[in-house]
Amino acid sequence: MANPNAKGVKRLINACFFSVAGFKATWTHEEAFRQEVVLFVVTTPLAIWLGETTIERLLLIGSIVLVMLVELLNSAVEAVVDRVGLEHHELSGRAKDIGSAAVMMSLVWAAVTWALILF
Repeated sequence: MANPNAKGVKRLINACFFSVAGFKATWTHEEAFRQEVVLFVVTTPLAIWLGETTIERLLLIGSIVLVMLVELLNSAVEAVVDRVGLEHHELSGRAKDIGSAAVMMSLVWAAVTWALILF
């Protein structure tokens, strides 16, 4: 739980620890995130090698980073929905489906980015 009295640099340090905890939790509980990290590790050297300009390299790498960012947000939504209740509810299903759609959209964006730059 965040310390509401923390200010300035102390608040920033606390935020870094919370962020690391979030990465650890996502790595532990979300297989899709682990797969996307592997994708990032594989594609980053390829992007550096295949991109002809700094902008192309940034777009290639950034498109994969976007996928991981959206996955983090989707995982947060899923965790909150599951915290509320595991029984089926239309709104819970809708929230999870929308999060999944966002991840898919980011993956399509990454694929299109790679295709347009490389081909």
